[in-house]
Amino acid sequence: MAVYQAAATLVAHLLFYLLCAVVIAFVGYCLYVWYIHKKYDHIPGPPRDSFLLGHTRAFMEEMKSDRLVHDKMLEWTEMYGPIYRLNSFHNVSLVVTCPEATKEILMSPKYIKDPAVYKRLFHLFGRRFMGHGLVTAVDHDIWYRQRRIMDPAFSSSYLRGLMGTFNEKAESLMEKLGEIAEDQSTATMHKLVNCVTLDVICKVAFGVDLDLLNNPQSPFPHAVELCLQGMIHCLRDPFFTFFPKNKKKVQEIRDAVDLLRTTGAKWINERKSAVESGEDVPKDILTQILKSAEELQVNDKEDNERMLDNFVTFFIAGQETTANQISFVLMELGRHPEILNRLKEEVDEVIGTKHEIQYDDLGKLTYLSQVLKETLRMYPTASGTSRWLHEDTVISGFKVPGGCAVLFSSYVASRMDKFFKDPLKFDPERFDPSAAKPYFCYFPFALGPRSCLGQVFSQMEAKVVLAKLLQRFEFSLVPGQSFKIKDTGTLRPESGVLCKIKYCAQSRS
Repeated sequence: MAVYQAAATLVAHLLFYLLCAVVIAFVGYCLYVWYIHKKYDHIPGPPRDSFLLGHTRAFMEEMKSDRLVHDKMLEWTEMYGPIYRLNSFHNVSLVVTCPEATKEILMSPKYIKDPAVYKRLFHLFGRRFMGHGLVTAVDHDIWYRQRRIMDPAFSSSYLRGLMGTFNEKAESLMEKLGEIAEDQSTATMHKLVNCVTLDVICKVAFGVDLDLLNNPQSPFPHAVELCLQGMIHCLRDPFFTFFPKNKKKVQEIRDAVDLLRTTGAKWINERKSAVESGEDVPKDILTQILKSAEELQVNDKEDNERMLDNFVTFFIAGQETTANQISFVLMELGRHPEILNRLKEEVDEVIGTKHEIQYDDLGKLTYLSQVLKETLRMYPTASGTSRWLHEDTVISGFKVPGGCAVLFSSYVASRMDKFFKDPLKFDPERFDPSAAKPYFCYFPFALGPRSCLGQVFSQMEAKVVLAKLLQRFEFSLVPGQSFKIKDTGTLRPESGVLCKIKYCAQSRS
């Protein structure tokens, strides 16, 4: 009996000491949070919802209410100025819209991407996701090594050679729209365009023809959708995995990541084997990557994993952002018939009745370029980027201690009347070649050395798809649909852009 009493006493003491240690650790952490508050509280910002959670609850409430988080950030920018503070536990982020600071920080390679954000995308709920790919690599040397491998695959001479694929896949969409016009049914344009852009990236990057417009049972579009959902939960909802009701969704997202990486490994290994055996292989992005990797002697296990990281990155970013941009263009053209008519006139003049759009035609579609740029101003599909401030600096007159993240929102900056007159008006004339260029407040593809590698590719593809569509069809928006923006990690039209389609008179003749 005495032994049991002694053991019970020992356990009680251990529990007491453990409790004391937990209390001391918690108090110590609270003191550290208080120190961080004191360090940055001279910078303006909205009141914190709580001492520890900071502004986390406000963002979660925006997400749960289906409002756009970026609109809340725009509201706070208008209230607190060109720099304001956001808190979450011991982390501080500064939202900056000062053009001079935007130029200084984004254009310089010394400011790395924010590790707290991009390292969360290394894994997605325990599965390696984007890893150390081009978008997520924080270390400059790792990023630069990969960029050297990728650059030749996005050179102007190589992109010029992609026009055949752009035309081919856009033709598949025209055939599908022709069927819809004949049936007089409703086209969900975002879904259709999403299939086309995913087809394009798979064909030009990996030599694989998915033919998604005629293969609606393919698992890949849904897998991309699930991965995007997982990204937004990982970045904005730190408690998502703790709720049992989310267990099924978490597993679905893990399975989607597994599908993409398994598929990537299969396609990469098949191409490697074909190259090694001397077979004729497509002169696509994957072949170029393998060629560059061999020249640079990068072929260890981690390099192979990074190939998969970039496979996932291209698979998602290479189609999602372009599809969203094209969908927003169609939504705005449907709301502005005068812009649509002018655009059709330009397409008729430059393209005429040609079946195949040439590379040189794209440069002549100047008003279409303006429409695309204005669309990205109002609806930047990738809403912003962030950098890590590693040293003390001054932004807009405020001394900012090093050791915090700096957020640059293209969505917020592009919707400020300080930078764009009547910012909620869709006006392609802002980007007329003779108009003054925005000064570091317009960056839908980011800026500086870490700007988007695929931006020219994306705009070429968008031009081909839109020019063919405007050449052959007339469309009108289905009345009563929403024009709200849906945030799925990228920004897309909530309604899917529902349209009625009919042939143009000349395309019938």
